[in-house]
Amino acid sequence: MTMLAYIPSPSEGVWHLGPLPLRAYALGIIIGALVAIWIGDRRFQARGGRAGVIGDVAIWAIPFGIIGARIYHVVTDPELYFGDGRNALDAFLIWKGGLGIWGAVAGGALGAYIACRRYGVSFSAVADALAPGLLVAQAIGRIGNYFNQELFGKPTDVPWALEISPENRPSGYLDFATFHPTFLYELLWNLAAAALIIAIDRRVKLTHGRAFALYAMLYTAGRFWIEQLRIDEANHVALFGADIRLNVFTSVVVFLLALAWFIAARKHRSATGPVVEESADEDAAPRDVRTDQE
Repeated sequence: MTMLAYIPSPSEGVWHLGPLPLRAYALGIIIGALVAIWIGDRRFQARGGRAGVIGDVAIWAIPFGIIGARIYHVVTDPELYFGDGRNALDAFLIWKGGLGIWGAVAGGALGAYIACRRYGVSFSAVADALAPGLLVAQAIGRIGNYFNQELFGKPTDVPWALEISPENRPSGYLDFATFHPTFLYELLWNLAAAALIIAIDRRVKLTHGRAFALYAMLYTAGRFWIEQLRIDEANHVALFGADIRLNVFTSVVVFLLALAWFIAARKHRSATGPVVEESADEDAAPRDVRTDQE
């Protein structure tokens, strides 16, 4: 059957400016990070924080997040880098794709926590300010997956199906040309989730980590159903007699933890959420004395 419409994939994801390669994957991460910082800084200032703090925290969080994301990817997909016919040094070729969001969040959170302690600001206040921006950043980052022709789903002939080149199709799917654009589904889901957090936060001030917990719940809820569509190779875990993808299992665990956090933090809903803390390194930037009113 001849398809009337589909989304074509880019023929390449790398452009060269003289000897300098410009990779869509890396560009998406950089742009996403800048947008997240901009959104987070505006929200942090609106909550009484000092301008520039989010940028200072990002200097720590971004490298920690990238390292964490790569470590998670390599640890959960070791067969791609170790064993017969594999080159372990490929684990360092981050520009070719392969970043685990769970590692990014964990690593980024660790870097942000260190920075918050250093600058004397509340970690939960920073996390709440960053929550919607992180979703926007992840949405932008998914554009890099589009250029790499990865993160697509099952074969389909819907009008928004994604065309995938034969060399990028999984074994067993070489006779199919178009697939579910799961990168696009996640992109749209993340943008909608970011808008929802902002809307809820305007009506009911989300402090003490509740905005961040809501971010985790919304993202994992979307990842849960989107992951069901994917056909790329993935590690699985056995749960109650079922064999499920590792990312599905992780999504459920993270969702439940975030839900517990959100519920536990409700006891602070009528309290003042501090933007600054009492302790900071002597060399840290000056602290703002205002607080986050709920």
